[in-house]
Amino acid sequence: MHVRGNHDRVCCGLTSSEGFNPVAAEAAAWTQRHLTIPNLEWLRAQPRGPIRATERAVCAHGSPLHEDHYIVSMRDAWTPLQRMETELAFFGHTHVQGGFSQSGHEWEEVRPRYPTEDNDQHGSVVSFLLDVPLGTRHLLNPGSVGQPRDHDWRAAFGVYDDVAEQMTFYRVPYDVAAAQAAIRAAHLPDRLAERLAGGR
Repeated sequence: MHVRGNHDRVCCGLTSSEGFNPVAAEAAAWTQRHLTIPNLEWLRAQPRGPIRATERAVCAHGSPLHEDHYIVSMRDAWTPLQRMETELAFFGHTHVQGGFSQSGHEWEEVRPRYPTEDNDQHGSVVSFLLDVPLGTRHLLNPGSVGQPRDHDWRAAFGVYDDVAEQMTFYRVPYDVAAAQAAIRAAHLPDRLAERLAGGR
C-alpha cells in the first residue's frame, strides 16, 4: 500500500516545484531526470490519500483532511482528530516521528523515547511501543528513513499491529558517511548531505 506525497507529485511531473525551496526543487529535478519511464508511471498512479489501511486506520501524506497540510503541533492535530473518519491515521509529511492522541477529554503529544547510549553509528536498533486501544484516536507519524527532522539522524519507521492494537516505532543506525558521499557524487546540493548528520 502506498500514498503519494508532494515530492512524488513534483518528481513525476504532476505538479511543478513552485513553492519548493531551491535545494528541494533541485533534488526533485534530479530525481525526475533519473527515474525510468516505469518509475514515473508508477509514481503518477499513486493515490493521494487518505486511503484505507485497515478497518480502523487510514494512511495520508499530510493530514487525513488534506494531503499537503502539516501537522506539527496539537493545535494542527485538533481538527483532524475530530473530523477524520477512522480512529487512526498514519501520516508522514513532517518527517517527525511520533504524533498526537485523544482519549475522551485527554489529549497527548506522542514522542518516542529511546536510550541515548545507542545514538551512535554502531549502535543497535531501538524501539518504542505505543498502545493504541480501541476507542481512542491517534494521528501517528512513523518518521522518515531518509531525512528525519527531529534532530535524531537514525533512520525512523514504524510498524502497526492491528491485532495487538499497538504501534512500534523504530530507530536504526546506518552509514551516514556513505549516504553523504553518494549525494555529493551525484552533484546534488551539499545541504542534502549535511542535514543527514544532524537529523534535520
